[in-house]
Amino acid sequence: MSLFKRKKILVTHNGTFHADDIFATAVLSILNNGNIKIIRTRDPKYFQIGDYVYDVGCVYNPEKNKFDHHQAGGAGIRENGIPYASFGLVWKRYGEEICGSYEVAKEIDQRLVCPVDANDNGMNLFTVDGTIAPYILQDVFFCFRPSWKEEQDYDKPFFEVVKIAEKILLREIKKMGHTLEAKDFVKNAYEKSIDKKIVIIDGPYPWHDILGDYPEPIYAIFPKTDTWRVECVRKYKYSFENRKSLPESWAGLRDIELAKVTGVADATFCHNGRFLAVAKSKEGALMLARKALEN
Repeated sequence: MSLFKRKKILVTHNGTFHADDIFATAVLSILNNGNIKIIRTRDPKYFQIGDYVYDVGCVYNPEKNKFDHHQAGGAGIRENGIPYASFGLVWKRYGEEICGSYEVAKEIDQRLVCPVDANDNGMNLFTVDGTIAPYILQDVFFCFRPSWKEEQDYDKPFFEVVKIAEKILLREIKKMGHTLEAKDFVKNAYEKSIDKKIVIIDGPYPWHDILGDYPEPIYAIFPKTDTWRVECVRKYKYSFENRKSLPESWAGLRDIELAKVTGVADATFCHNGRFLAVAKSKEGALMLARKALEN
């Protein structure tokens, strides 16, 4: 068999799986166009034959495709303080190659890879008050582990969730590329705005993170389907706290009731959370934003 047609051998640990080794496998599968053979084992003899060995083996050597982080001292820490796990180590080596863009790979590291690595290293990124905790990405994969009443076969579900992780990664790569392309459109909209507190964006561009970098914007106006929307700019990137919420008297109102309270004839809806209002026209949405600012 030709060397170029031979399946690349991926070696990782057997037994229970985590988002870390799942996504590392997904990256390497994408890198090799799915032409892979996965061996899940802790037997050292396989560490010598694997084209890639990750999350097992206690060696980090990217030049030899060894990507473990369990050895004494770990395998490095990012500037943001998050230690590398195997997903991050594989992404650091091959992320830009599969994304085709340094910027896309960098953004995905921040958005997806860092949280997975933090969790795998036992690092909390958020605090939990009370008895309710977020159901996060790792929990989605843990759901596929066998329960104590089921056959203790971890290999079959591992292969299944790797396919899911591949789809997630490919979508994130595509969408992040589109998001970065939209930056210039949103920045241009901001720069053209006379009153920087209200920014009108004439397309369905992702604007939340971009406008959040500027201090002035309070509301963004943008089209969606056959309507125009007013949405609050958040105080912080990953927070639901608004810089200025829509008026309390608008909350939950629709159509005639909302039009009566706002004085905007084509106003159709205001969310109970007071972060979103909808009008039929661009002019109506702009009127809502102006009235909200005055309130």
